[in-house]
Amino acid sequence: MPAVVVVGAQWGDEAKGKIVDLLAQKADVVVRYAGGSNAGHTVAVGDLLLKLHLIPSGILNPKTLCVISDGVVADPTVLVRELAYLRDHGVPTDNLLISPNTHVVMPYHREIDRLQEERKGEGKIGTTMQGVGPAYEDKARRCGLRIGDLVDPPRLADALASVLPEKNLLIERLYGGQPFDLAAVREEYTEYGRILRPFTGDTALKVYEACKANRRVVFEGAQGTMLDIDYGTYPYVTSSHPIAGGACLGTGVGPKSIDTVIGVCKAYTTRVGAGVFPTEQENPIGERIRERGHEYGTTTGRPRRVGWLDVVGLRYAARVNGLDTLALTLLDVLSGFPEVRVCTGYRYRGDVLRELPTERAILDEVEPEYEVVPGWPEEITEAKRFEDLPHNAQRYVRRVEELIGVPVGLVGVGRRRDQTILLQPERFFQ
Repeated sequence: MPAVVVVGAQWGDEAKGKIVDLLAQKADVVVRYAGGSNAGHTVAVGDLLLKLHLIPSGILNPKTLCVISDGVVADPTVLVRELAYLRDHGVPTDNLLISPNTHVVMPYHREIDRLQEERKGEGKIGTTMQGVGPAYEDKARRCGLRIGDLVDPPRLADALASVLPEKNLLIERLYGGQPFDLAAVREEYTEYGRILRPFTGDTALKVYEACKANRRVVFEGAQGTMLDIDYGTYPYVTSSHPIAGGACLGTGVGPKSIDTVIGVCKAYTTRVGAGVFPTEQENPIGERIRERGHEYGTTTGRPRRVGWLDVVGLRYAARVNGLDTLALTLLDVLSGFPEVRVCTGYRYRGDVLRELPTERAILDEVEPEYEVVPGWPEEITEAKRFEDLPHNAQRYVRRVEELIGVPVGLVGVGRRRDQTILLQPERFFQ
């Protein structure tokens, strides 16, 4: 069964969009299985650079069915804006299908997200304030609105009449914010429902049928392993399951349908928001990597935190996702460094830890233990084969394989689709 899960192996922003876009060229279905508009992915095709948040990267291929599944929380303001954005760039959107069970991010979710984050002061998590966490809270409390409600005006009116008074009370009394007008919200979101109604359908059945028929299906995760609500660096995590198992939870497809799990990681490490980051470089090295890698958030535009590659975290990601292969992206960013460092372990009170500690108190204290690898002065953005890379760049890739215990099946040497070297083409529908 040629079904592939693409999962972030770090803290997100690993260039998953590029990998999904590459796979989508020969995929029949691309499925977004978790997260919300707090995720952002940038896809570069020739001179065209598209930034998306909810619509799957596969939308650039008009023959590919693109699915937003049950596990996503979708902000209709973002969805409608992205549909218009794609049309303005000549990208057809008739191949988009949205599950009626997809939960909706409402305006009060965004406001509560903002007010909660502001109230925390120095204890901020670093949320993008897109309302994703509060939307997942309502999903768990069984009071959330779904796309099926949004596209049915009477159901939407009833649901808002039931939920909005409580949300206004919370916003006003607890946080001192301004309440929302029921009629205005109903009118605005009824219009969103009208626009999105033609795109809704039974996504779980469509994806199941595609897997059963041995069609090529790509499951696209948001964020990364280290931001998983259960397996990430809690509490500085997202509110969903970016890990490979989330592909089953978010789509209704059983685990036996999954054939391959591709982990995507940068040749270095980045993180957005607060939380532990053992290899962070708050120095000229970090600044240089940030500028060369254009490390600014797709959603917020804020500078990402930058550090050396952390293979302790990557070994953990390989284990919890069951990775079959790695897509190592943005190797070109490291060109020009006289030496490159790789974190192979954590020093903690006289010991060296080779596996990621599960206790936050330990992780907060660790110091990275580095292995130094010789750098390469050459720019590599025009390399077409692995043999075209400088010897030291090849050596770096092979050392990463050895340390993580997972083969590197793809090397990214630039942002464009064609700046890709395939070492395991069979894993990427080639």
